[in-house]
Amino acid sequence: MKLGLLTVMFGNTPLKDVFDMIRPLGLDCVELGTGNYPGGAHAPVKELLASKPKREELLAMVKGEGYSISALSCHGNCLHPDKAFAKANIQTQTDTIKLAELLGVKTIIDFSGCPGSDKNSTKPNWVTCAWPPDYLDILDYQWNEVVIPYWTKQAKFAKDHGVRVAFEPHPGFVVYNTETMIKLRKACGTNLGANFDPSHFFWQGMEPIECIKALGGSAIFHVHAKDSKVYEQNAMINGVNDTKHYGDEANRSWLFRTCGYGHSLEWWKDFFSTLRLIGYDGPVSIEHEDSFMSAREGLTKAVEFLKQAIITEKPSAMTWA
Repeated sequence: MKLGLLTVMFGNTPLKDVFDMIRPLGLDCVELGTGNYPGGAHAPVKELLASKPKREELLAMVKGEGYSISALSCHGNCLHPDKAFAKANIQTQTDTIKLAELLGVKTIIDFSGCPGSDKNSTKPNWVTCAWPPDYLDILDYQWNEVVIPYWTKQAKFAKDHGVRVAFEPHPGFVVYNTETMIKLRKACGTNLGANFDPSHFFWQGMEPIECIKALGGSAIFHVHAKDSKVYEQNAMINGVNDTKHYGDEANRSWLFRTCGYGHSLEWWKDFFSTLRLIGYDGPVSIEHEDSFMSAREGLTKAVEFLKQAIITEKPSAMTWA
């Protein structure tokens, strides 16, 4: 496995300066945002698509620093019921697939998206329960009329360009857990898989290690290293489906944390061992969203911590007596 970072945490800093900053950390790869929610400061997709010299300049910079590009990220909502918003997200995603092909990057990362409750909606509707029966009607509409048709078409488009789409399961979107990730792959094709971020599984009450086993090696295309912590006193009163602002730290049921500040080194060793068990040997990209510390401090601490747990070399052939 290779350890890297999602550079969006330094989105206001030119990429060259980001490399100067992270050089002492000894990382292997970078994940670059192309637009939508992550922004496109480090991989401006329109500009790069239009200019071969600019693409060559980017690749030369990355290679010159000893890195590879693990993925291009365009997390958005291509299924948004606001047609103008969806159109802009779809264009960025489509352009990102084209750019990935030109750069030789095999994976783009996105959210699965979330439609509205019906054709007349203007806002997404994320269903969290099965009763009253209206909610099952909404799910039927979303999956059969919007989700499956769109992603079947877009999965083929990506495959035709030699690119895989890795969804980050996340509440608020139709793919948010193990079951919905498997459902989408079965319905729309195996060129769709997971960008596995354990932080989103923790706070929903899942055990990420068991989720990895359930998904299997063929379904995990990319991994994010990010932690989260459930604050039991608040969660016991209000549960974990918390809509309070992330800045309301004292009252929230859970918070994103830097790796090691939510779960132990022992847990992370088991995490990487389980990834190895299912055959995953790809990139592990550090994402920073810890509101208690700066991006620079969070990244530095995460690297120091994860280097004690990540498995970077394949074992040599062994002969058993």
